[in-house]
Amino acid sequence: MTERDNGYFRKNDILKELEIGALSSDGSGIAKIDGYPVFIKDTLPGDVVSIKIIKVKKDLAFGKLISVEKNSPDRVLPKCDKARPCGGCTLQEFAYEKQLAYKDDKVYNCLLRIGGIPAKILDTAREEPVGMENPWRYRNKAQYPIGTDRNGRIVSGFFAGRTHSIIEAKECWLNPSEFSSILRTFLGFCEENRLKPYDEKSGNGNIRHLVIRKAFGTGEIMAMPVIKSLKHFGKDLKEALREALVGIPGLTTIVLNENPEKTNVILGRKTEIIYGPGFIMDQMNGLKFKISPHSFYQINSLQAERVYKKAIEYAKLTGNEKVYDLCCGTGTISLFVAKALEASGAWVSGIDIVPEAIDDAKYNARINNISNVDFIAAAVEELLPKIRDISADAVILDPPRAGMERPALDAIVKASPSRIVYISCDPATLARDIKVFLASGYHLSRFVTIDQFCQTSHVETVALLINQNEKAKHHVRVGIDAEEYYSKRNK
Repeated sequence: MTERDNGYFRKNDILKELEIGALSSDGSGIAKIDGYPVFIKDTLPGDVVSIKIIKVKKDLAFGKLISVEKNSPDRVLPKCDKARPCGGCTLQEFAYEKQLAYKDDKVYNCLLRIGGIPAKILDTAREEPVGMENPWRYRNKAQYPIGTDRNGRIVSGFFAGRTHSIIEAKECWLNPSEFSSILRTFLGFCEENRLKPYDEKSGNGNIRHLVIRKAFGTGEIMAMPVIKSLKHFGKDLKEALREALVGIPGLTTIVLNENPEKTNVILGRKTEIIYGPGFIMDQMNGLKFKISPHSFYQINSLQAERVYKKAIEYAKLTGNEKVYDLCCGTGTISLFVAKALEASGAWVSGIDIVPEAIDDAKYNARINNISNVDFIAAAVEELLPKIRDISADAVILDPPRAGMERPALDAIVKASPSRIVYISCDPATLARDIKVFLASGYHLSRFVTIDQFCQTSHVETVALLINQNEKAKHHVRVGIDAEEYYSKRNK
């Protein structure tokens, strides 16, 4: 085996017969040599591999897989031949039951190491992970970058991991089969009309992405090309696009989105409806939901429903409670809770920073005839500290991957809810935020991992924290009241 250079391996060294012992948080295999970790993408625990060192740091190194000399007993054949270069399905070659165990352990270890929660408490609080019977074709949204190959041919697929190089893929096993048909038709439309894909370096070209969304409960589909300029996508092109796409089974609306910025953010602010209502409707657990182009909606509808039911179970509401749903999106959880407790007098307030999502949430409340709920467009970390009476019986959090801002966490503590239900898609920020609650007198009672992102290293967690303080239901009055805040904010 190659000797270290001054205590380290050198770049471009070839190492053979390394055994992978574990997976990192991003799904890379880890081999240790005298305690020195080497991270290798596309490897699994139990693999014996040959690698090339591509990066060396003081305490770790990164290697590129050359060959698998001996397969892990948990290695399975991937469905997709682009799984490795694409990088979207980092665990596709890992037996599914092992994926669930890996993700569950990842959450456990974050709560242990980052959250500082003793193993004895975690062992008592931990529930069995919730997987899918069929962990394929579950995504209700896909974002396809549009570009050209070396020969100038229009292509689409997915960006290779940590790059903006498109890996051409005509099929993705995580997306509904209808998406591939729509994508092929759209690419044919672009070729026929000689439309040029947007080039990030030069800023030339007009076609950036194709976003497709599907409501699994109704089958309705939205197609949304993202273009640099609506001005350069004239009436004739819009009519040609309608003719190309309308008639594809399930497609009920087409929306153009304009993004003129030099950015890797996919959607711009301006949209134009060119066919249908400009949104799709979904059904979940007997409720209807409007999904607009900018609306946040959980990517896996079936598992999302299980997340929401688990959140309601954890909240343990009986009636007459005041509930905050923070980062509420289109109001799915808020409406689940409000509907379940409508007759008992409970009240739910949903807060989200995206105005379009709040508009959809209000619409969803109306079409479902739910009146014991209100929705507010504001940044949680700005609003909560300014509301005079923020007492709450329960708080449900479903923040983005970055977790909650500290002012929002402090405001939640001041509201002193009896129960906090934290829904998270990032175990590290979940553990970081829970640590704040633990320091304020809360106790981790239960947590469960729910596999919303099958074949990837990501995982959804639902955690329940219970207030152990005697004054769990006192009212805290700070700042201004909500009505005063909004009247000032809107001026």
